[in-house]
Amino acid sequence: MSAMTAFADEVKRVRKLGVATGDIAAATGSQPATVNAWARATRQPSGEKRERLMEFVALVDRLERVMAAAYVPLWLLKPVPALGDRPPLELLKKGRYRDVSRLVAELENDSFS
Repeated sequence: MSAMTAFADEVKRVRKLGVATGDIAAATGSQPATVNAWARATRQPSGEKRERLMEFVALVDRLERVMAAAYVPLWLLKPVPALGDRPPLELLKKGRYRDVSRLVAELENDSFS
């Protein structure tokens, strides 16, 4: 499997959960057309966009383990009190993956207590 195909598979998998292409684009600082090109394996993310895509995919993977998969796309869009009543996607747009990741870590710890 080529790296380009692997990125395409990751984008398609996240979209299959119901995460909109526009939300993936927002989280990675990309355009929806670019995300579609990644999904078709006609382009490969690079640099900061690749890093942000992998952070986003990892976050979605973690969220799937602590909540129903169908709820993940909604959770990303809802204001969350622990994030100052801002939606997680809003922080991800600003490159604040670590802030959202810390909250997900708390959810992960709660699910195992």
